[in-house]
Amino acid sequence: QVQLVESGGGLVQAGGSLRLSCAASGSIFSINAMGWYRQVPGKQRELVTSITSGGSTNYADSVKGRFTISRDNAKKTVYLQMNSLKPEDTAVYYCNADALVRVRESIIAMEQWGQGTQVTVSS
Repeated sequence: QVQLVESGGGLVQAGGSLRLSCAASGSIFSINAMGWYRQVPGKQRELVTSITSGGSTNYADSVKGRFTISRDNAKKTVYLQMNSLKPEDTAVYYCNADALVRVRESIIAMEQWGQGTQVTVSS
């Protein structure tokens, strides 16, 4: 199976920065896309950004130019550098990974979510 462990959330003033990390572990054969989503109470979870194993990235319009996603394939870790944070960035941020996982003698595709980390931006 795959486990994703996030870290780096917290409270920051508007205009400040935070860096989130998400480390994958388990019986991983390979990881394709990894990404960050966020969710506020009463709203659907939304994609913030994603990155493929080859480094291609995708960003929500609301974070372009402020957030940067990167990954270290050797460490099976994805990062989210968040700059110029705004109060509307306040949310629980979730890491997501599409992986191929060894299960006994088979390799199966699996999507996994992290437990979420709170990011709060004060005005």
